[in-house]
Amino acid sequence: TDGNSILIVIEDSEDEIRLKQKKKQKQKKEKNIKERIKAAEKIQAWLRGTLVHQTLLHAALKAWIIQCWWRLTMDRLWQKKRRAALISYAHTERAVVKLQALVCMWHIHWCYCQVLNAIYMIQYHWQGHNYQTCALLRGHCVVTATHLQFHIEIINP
Repeated sequence: TDGNSILIVIEDSEDEIRLKQKKKQKQKKEKNIKERIKAAEKIQAWLRGTLVHQTLLHAALKAWIIQCWWRLTMDRLWQKKRRAALISYAHTERAVVKLQALVCMWHIHWCYCQVLNAIYMIQYHWQGHNYQTCALLRGHCVVTATHLQFHIEIINP
């Protein structure tokens, strides 16, 4: 010692040193275990995220397939309805055209029958008439799309 200060050296016993080393090792192991647990949790979280992502992608793919099938089915149904409407329209148009043709034919036939009746009446009256006059009949007939014209001229010599 030098005068006023006293130096006290305390040495740890070997048991205390071992205890401190074990304590430090234990703390290192606990720290290492905690780091490993955190790393494992991160890996698990990444794996769960990947699995969820794959599941969502799979579900989205299935939904897309169903949507494509549904659109195709609706398009086929629409085409079938369109075809049925066109066929119905064609049948209706064909029936209308036939009906118009029949009405037109009936009208022309009726006009023709009236002209024939007029001709028969003129012939009947002419045959009963006296032949001494020696008159001549000249006639001509004009047929158009809308009517039938018949002209008779009596010519005296």
